Amino acid sequence: MSVATKVMLKSEAIKSKIGSRVLNTKEELLSGELAKEIRELLEARGVLVFPKVSFTSQEQVAFTKTLGTFAPERAGDDEDITKITLDAKENPAAAEYLKGSLYWHIDGTRNDVPILASLLTCIKPSPKGTGNTGFANTYSAFEDLPEDKKAEYESYRVVHGPWASLFYYEPEPSLAKLQGYAQIGEQELPLVWKHQSGRKSLVIGCTAAQVVGKSALESAMIIHGLRDWATGPDFTYSHEWEVGDLVMWDNTGTMHRAEPYDPSCGRMMHRTKLEGEEAFAYA
Repeated sequence: MSVATKVMLKSEAIKSKIGSRVLNTKEELLSGELAKEIRELLEARGVLVFPKVSFTSQEQVAFTKTLGTFAPERAGDDEDITKITLDAKENPAAAEYLKGSLYWHIDGTRNDVPILASLLTCIKPSPKGTGNTGFANTYSAFEDLPEDKKAEYESYRVVHGPWASLFYYEPEPSLAKLQGYAQIGEQELPLVWKHQSGRKSLVIGCTAAQVVGKSALESAMIIHGLRDWATGPDFTYSHEWEVGDLVMWDNTGTMHRAEPYDPSCGRMMHRTKLEGEEAFAYA
């Protein structure tokens, strides 16, 4: 009688402070046997790359469900795959809103519990040298700050709203457009998130509008200064897409952005998400 062989996670680091490649086969990943180890590696490394694993849409949904609770884009649709592209012909409902994705951000800052993770499969990349996706490890960025700065930042609260990201790509929006974005909502969040694990991460990005109790200039110095720090070379990884790549990132401990590309080039990604499991919490 043969004894089943335990599936082992195969991975290699991409950079010292961010990113790992997972080298297991599609079948091993879909088995669910590696889910616990993948979750642990994701929290530790921030970004996981599955090179040319070439999941179908159904397989991507199935893989996502092995890792946690599937987060549908539309209520009740637990087989949902979301098209991610700036091409308005392919994505008429969201292409305009996705312009904000070209700037560093965390998803779900208007929610008490943001999504845990996103998974992107490359269906068609943009021309080489454009359209990478950048990631920044906000755990490591906080952990490497001087101790006095950590203590200072832990006391700050920041107002976040999608309307703030509008000014990054449209400095003079119409009042009607601004009002539309404002209706999405805003929320006051900790600048430093203390996680259930005990680790702490920075909550920054293009939705960050103002530090509570600080002037507009003081707020900008803090928010943009920390963005510069967190997006420095030690904490960042830029993924150059190839067809079939899947990349997964911890939305609670990283920022991300799409790097510029021609919206008409056909770049297409398919996204699934994992529901959040912990609320923003003050340090």
